Amino acid sequence: MSDLREMAESVSSNPNSEIPQRRPSIRVTTEYDSDTSLFFHKVSCKLFDNLAKLKLSFQNNSKGHVSDPQLSFISKRISCHYDLHEHNALLNGSFDIAPGLQITAAHDVKAQLGQVTMVADLAPSCKLELTSLLPSVGLPKAALKFPFGEVSFEENEDQEEEEEVEVDAAPKLAFSGILKAQVHKGILNAQYREDMLNLRYSFKDEQTTFIPSISLPSNALSVSFKRRFSPSDKLSYLYNFDTNYWSAVYKHTVGKDYKVKAGYDSEIRLGWASIWVGDEDGKAKTAPMKTKVQLMLQVPKDDIRSSALMFRVKKRWDI
Repeated sequence: MSDLREMAESVSSNPNSEIPQRRPSIRVTTEYDSDTSLFFHKVSCKLFDNLAKLKLSFQNNSKGHVSDPQLSFISKRISCHYDLHEHNALLNGSFDIAPGLQITAAHDVKAQLGQVTMVADLAPSCKLELTSLLPSVGLPKAALKFPFGEVSFEENEDQEEEEEVEVDAAPKLAFSGILKAQVHKGILNAQYREDMLNLRYSFKDEQTTFIPSISLPSNALSVSFKRRFSPSDKLSYLYNFDTNYWSAVYKHTVGKDYKVKAGYDSEIRLGWASIWVGDEDGKAKTAPMKTKVQLMLQVPKDDIRSSALMFRVKKRWDI
């Protein structure tokens, strides 16, 4: 009895032994964008001890008209997204057939179209992907991914559009690929697709980022430059040599929850300034009071009187 009493006292005196509080079972998120005058709502809850999630999302305008209602069931291996307006379901699944061999599938019930992908681990950080459309049309798309890039082959769709195609002619394959390499103190990225080659070099240190890129055979050249003056101040600049268009953005942050940005885009001749409350790329749950707010002022260079003040608000409630 004394041993049991000592154990009970030690547990009660240890704050780390308290039973953790369960996360809220229902979450409601509402977002409003003044640019589109639309409200976006999402209601979600965890099921089966957080093994799955049920989510309802929809939009409505200022007159209360509801659009794009969707009910989703999401788990690690299977998901279903049902469009309540179109009465259509999109199904997705992922299954491990064997160690290093996985099958993923997607199916549009209403359109009776689908896609199946097999992913095989050939070596550490090296994968082979074979993707086929259902119903099957032509050869599957093959992609080989490795640490310094990837290459893929697929049947050329233009061949199907040709008026005269020989019956016994071999199918024409389209090639695309991405290669990355360390060059001096930066990364050289070469991307080839649809007879276009894009070369991009990225140099980055603690204060400066310099990214020139060129597309061949069009010879479209652009340069991106970023300079960090302090942990909270950063300037970004982009210039396109073929069009003479340029843009610049200055960013000042206060902690992780507050940000001020200002910029100008010469292509659309528009200057702007915005204030963010809450991480710009983060979720509402990490923002103060679980509320993200953005205020933006847009000032057209050719007509200052048509300046517009826009805002976005996103709020989350845990029930």
